[in-house]
Parts: sequence; C-alpha cells; structure tokens
Amino acid sequence: MPGAGLCSCWGGQVLPLLLAYVCYLLLGATIFQLLEKQAEAQSRNEFQLEKLRFLENYTCLDQWALEQFVQVIMEAWVKGVNPKGNSTNPSNWDFGSSFFFAGTVVTTIGYGNLAPSTEAGQVFCVFYALLGIPLNVIFLNHLGTGLRAHLATIERWEDQPRRSQLLRVLGLALFLTLGTLVILIFPPMVFSRVEGWSFSEGFYFAFITLSTIGFGDYVVGTDPSKNYISVYRSLAAIWILLGLAWLALILPLVPLLLRRCCQLWLLSRGLGVKDGAAPDPSGLPRPQKIPISS
Repeated sequence: MPGAGLCSCWGGQVLPLLLAYVCYLLLGATIFQLLEKQAEAQSRNEFQLEKLRFLENYTCLDQWALEQFVQVIMEAWVKGVNPKGNSTNPSNWDFGSSFFFAGTVVTTIGYGNLAPSTEAGQVFCVFYALLGIPLNVIFLNHLGTGLRAHLATIERWEDQPRRSQLLRVLGLALFLTLGTLVILIFPPMVFSRVEGWSFSEGFYFAFITLSTIGFGDYVVGTDPSKNYISVYRSLAAIWILLGLAWLALILPLVPLLLRRCCQLWLLSRGLGVKDGAAPDPSGLPRPQKIPISS
C-alpha cells in the first residue's frame, strides 16, 4: 500500500537523517553559545563603560541625547553609511561597489552591510534576484555538466596501463592543488594585505563568502581610512564568481579522485577492488568501474 511504503521510507531513511540534522544543529548551538556568549557580554559591558566615560567627559550631554546620537549612527550603518570618516568617504554605490553588490545578490551571499534604501531600488532588487539567482544556478550547473563529460573519460582509465593511470591521477591532483591555491589561498593573502587583516581572518572571509553564508562581519572595500583602487571591489566580485564556479567543478571531482587513488593503491599491493573482478592481461585484477552520476 502507498501508505505503508511512505511510512517505511520515513522510518528507514528520512527519520534517521532528520534526527542527525537536528542533533547537528543542537551541537552547533551549544558550541557557539559556549564560545561566543561570554565575549558578547564582555563587549556589551565595555561599550556601556565607554558611554559612561563619554558622558563624564562631556557634561553638557545627557543620557537621552547620547542614546539619540547612537540611534542615528545605527540607522546610518543600516543604510550602508560608515560612521567613520566624513562626507568625503567613497560612495557605496559607485559602479565598482554596485557591481560587487549585484554579485552578492545573484550568488545569494547577502552580506547585510549594504542594501537598497529607496523603494524603487528595493523593487528592482526583488526582480533582479528573481532572474539573477536562476541564471547563476544554470551557469554553475552548466559547468557541472561539462565536468561530467570529462569524468566519463576517467571511467576508462582502467583500460590503460597502470603507469598512465598514475600520471593522470597525479595530473588531476596537481590541477586541484593549483586551483585551490589560486582560489582559496592567494586571495585571502591579498585581502589580508589590503584590509589589514590577519591571514586567518582573510581565509575566514573567503570561506564564509564562497560558501554563500555571508555574515557581513568582514567585507572587503569598506574601510574609509584606506585608499582602494577603483576596481578593487569589482575584482572581488569576479573572484566570488570564479570561486563558486571552481567549487562547482571540484565538489564532484574530489570523491572520484579519492576512490581512484584507493584503487591504484590496491593495485600496487596486488589486491583486487572487488572479488571476482576479471584480471587484466598483466595478471593484476582490474578495478571496478566507478559509475558517474547523472
């Protein structure tokens, strides 16, 4: 019966996955609370002390006037205006910054430090995202389709001599290593240098960005005390698109590479991948084919 099949599917597959999902969320919530709650309380107390010192130094102000000024600062920050500096700060909506913002919209990163403040801008952002997000998904899926066509040749590697297989695996590993350096290692070094961050902060920004989490605590090109080149944020947006494309390429490739390395290791030990596999002319068992998922 359909109902029995549904219950069996729920009990056999969905329910354990749901429990693992909820447990993972609970584990994350617990660890984040332990790591961050005390630091938040300390920052809150330091901020209150700074407000008290400010009122002691400027006795012409009262608590209400200070709270009003803080509210003005918060509203400016929400609208993308950095309270530091003066009116000569670079615009958040010049072409380079607007290009960067458009990239964060279609990739669903959404740092949260900048958003349209006009009604026309908000309406346009909705329709722009409705078209841009599917276009971004189609672009990444197209890259994945091209990769699957390339992976079809990897299935036939066992038809070649073992030395040739080893060279192909080494070449593929070198390709992945160089790509990872270009996308995930060198850009954080550049961001750290330009923004004055540590390398760990730069790498944190790169990971949070390319994973499309986008907290907004670290964003490039927002410090008014620095003189950025005009195309800095545009180059950062291009890096984001290339990084997402790179992840779309390597995510299906890494498991296949690991399995191929395992097979070559078994062959070098004179072991078969699966009992009953037909031996090749050299007398070594042939590895089992790896199916390529559609």
